Amino acid sequence: MLKIVTKEAIEAEISRMLKRHSSERMVVGDKVRGIVEDVMGQGDKAVVKYTKKFDGIALKPKDFLVTPKEIDEAYKAVNNKFILAIKAAIRNIRAYHEKQKIDQWFETLPEDVVMGLRSLPIERVGIYVPGGTAPYPSSVLMNAIPAKIARVGEIVMVTPAGKLRRKTGVNPYVLVAAAEAGISSIYKIGGAQAIAALAFGTETIPKVDKIVGPGNVYVTMAKKMVYGFVGVDKLAGPSDVVIIADEKSEPEYLAADLLAQAEHDPDSSAILVTTSAKIALATLEELKRQIKKCARKDIINKAFKNNSAIFVVDGIKGAVDATNRIAPEHLEILAASPQKILEQIRNAGAVFLGPHSPAVVGDYIAGPNHVLPTGGSARFSSPLGVYDFVRKQSIVGYTKAALKDVRADIKVLASVEGLDAHARAVDVRFE
Repeated sequence: MLKIVTKEAIEAEISRMLKRHSSERMVVGDKVRGIVEDVMGQGDKAVVKYTKKFDGIALKPKDFLVTPKEIDEAYKAVNNKFILAIKAAIRNIRAYHEKQKIDQWFETLPEDVVMGLRSLPIERVGIYVPGGTAPYPSSVLMNAIPAKIARVGEIVMVTPAGKLRRKTGVNPYVLVAAAEAGISSIYKIGGAQAIAALAFGTETIPKVDKIVGPGNVYVTMAKKMVYGFVGVDKLAGPSDVVIIADEKSEPEYLAADLLAQAEHDPDSSAILVTTSAKIALATLEELKRQIKKCARKDIINKAFKNNSAIFVVDGIKGAVDATNRIAPEHLEILAASPQKILEQIRNAGAVFLGPHSPAVVGDYIAGPNHVLPTGGSARFSSPLGVYDFVRKQSIVGYTKAALKDVRADIKVLASVEGLDAHARAVDVRFE
């Protein structure tokens, strides 16, 4: 169960939590490097080998691609309530992300100088959808819809198959979500081998320009290793939440939201930051009561033991300071005046205001993206969005008269840097 940490020990506990990702990545780094290099050199043969080793299924390259027949079978395997829920989520996610379209601009300055910024979609994007301890059809939507809005030329999706899944080999809910989102190129591979296949291409799987989507530590390390050959969105770690509560918060809500976060993965982090020792103890009692009803209690208990805590702080300022230090993926503000507290929050991936805005509403239906910066990276990173699927081009157009006006300044700067050919590139136009 969760431990209660008082103010004297909070900073040390936060430091320990933030370091946990680095040590795990170092442990698997060499293993992942071998997988990536094998796929880079052997293509489909290596993908087949590692798919059998890690996923327990023997697929031939001709079976990697999900067929239209398999999509049809997936639709037959899901119920209509799921399809209606997916359609509702798509509407909300699309409406939110439409507002993220990147503006282009051009302007004409004196001497007919033209300046501008163009926005161009990435030509081919690879989407990774995890499939380890649970299916994630919601992640399909969160990755695909912003790419569609950005007008990406081609979207290639990879997701693990499994020998215990239905006839399709891929979870039918994931396949239906992909079809509803407009993705037709879906490959039944996962893990580090899938990331390497997308990065370098194989005989069967096309090379992409950028890879997006969360995954386990093997996927994350593979993304880190292939960065430079392709773009990547971010190096995601285990999911995390911070909940800010005061003496008037509802322990029942607090416990429910901590449990919802912890059930993701044994490495997930669920942290309550409260100004009230009474609320801390009441939440512990609620956790003991509610966990009995949870199907994934073993996963929850591991997450609570390793990466979670209840911090008792002095006042809302103490809660804000601890939160900004943690820089959580999800932040729930269940204390009074959440909008006022929000003004003091600098570091958080997604913020949920008030007692009726649990993080799970963002996971599925609200509209903002649930692919978020984890492990403290909200200090410098943002949620996945349309902006991740475009490239910007700066535009410069000078006339001869305009170039003449800046000729002397260019020559001075080129001289300071010792680049005489730079200066010559201007002079030659006036000789």
